[in-house]
Amino acid sequence: MQEVQLGQSGLRVTPVCLGTMTFGEQVGEADAHAILDRSVERGVNFIDTAEMYAVPARAATFGATETIIGHWFARRPGLRDKLVLASKAAGPSRGMPWIREGGGLTAQDIAASCEGSLKRLQTDVIDLYQIHWPERTVPAFGQIYYDPAKERTQTSIHEQLEALARLVRQGKVRYVGLSNETPYGVHEFVRVAEQHGLPRIATVQNVYCLLSRGLENGLDETMHRLQVSLLAYSPLGFGLLTGKYDASGTEGPDAPKDARIARYETVRSQRWGRPEALAAARRYNALARDHGMTPARMALAWCFTKWQVASTIIGVTTLAQLEEDLDAWGTTLSAEVLAEIDRIRWEMRDPAI
Repeated sequence: MQEVQLGQSGLRVTPVCLGTMTFGEQVGEADAHAILDRSVERGVNFIDTAEMYAVPARAATFGATETIIGHWFARRPGLRDKLVLASKAAGPSRGMPWIREGGGLTAQDIAASCEGSLKRLQTDVIDLYQIHWPERTVPAFGQIYYDPAKERTQTSIHEQLEALARLVRQGKVRYVGLSNETPYGVHEFVRVAEQHGLPRIATVQNVYCLLSRGLENGLDETMHRLQVSLLAYSPLGFGLLTGKYDASGTEGPDAPKDARIARYETVRSQRWGRPEALAAARRYNALARDHGMTPARMALAWCFTKWQVASTIIGVTTLAQLEEDLDAWGTTLSAEVLAEIDRIRWEMRDPAI
């Protein structure tokens, strides 16, 4: 895999990134370390985590993923400097009081979150530090309408950037990014940064997969013109695009107890649990099989080859899943398959937006 540059930053990463949100919940420390080791062996140099992880978010596992990664670094001297490490400061707590008190994301919150992540990760610097979700009230995680009446913003974008700038000056963060953002947010973060000489965002980490292509309705143009790179998460639609739920009920995916969607009730009640999402996934999965591919290979190949994507974040719970996901790299989809994908999207749109 040839490395790509993230935005206007000095970061160069592999076009596949290892996501880690299952570490500490579905994946124990020993297995997590084995997955990390094998990722590096396969050439992946980019790891993404967050202070909020493991997921599903709960007080007992807050910070567990970063702690597991920190132990991994401590037991492998010299490896940290060879990798690009990304983490995220949670946005306003909104129902997760163990993250922080209050409903906002103050400058002090950002600083404290970074200090906590550095300690758990056992590192002196985070290469890419992202705001996990906007401090503003925006439609996210399956919501589709912006409602100005619900706006509760307390910390301006300028203040957030100043807090991030202090971390950069202190050498604790190299570059900054956003996650679950909107076109307005991307434009405003770039505008304010350029106007005031503050750190310019390098990346936005948003959902992007066959079931959720809303990014193509304007955010992709915004990011392209402003030279901000996309880190695509959930390329397999929370497992719906692997085919393992195709035989489940029409009202939504019935899953084994150890499956992610069975554990994440809040996620199930959002975009991935919709009957429409499962119906669309079945269509895409059938298309893959008709053309001699596993559903996962087609879904990943689609994401890997989209011009909008700089790096695709894969999340796995086993070494076998890791191998399958990485083996999909280099797969080329025919013009016929791509045309059929677009026909399905035209009919079923974005059920997991």
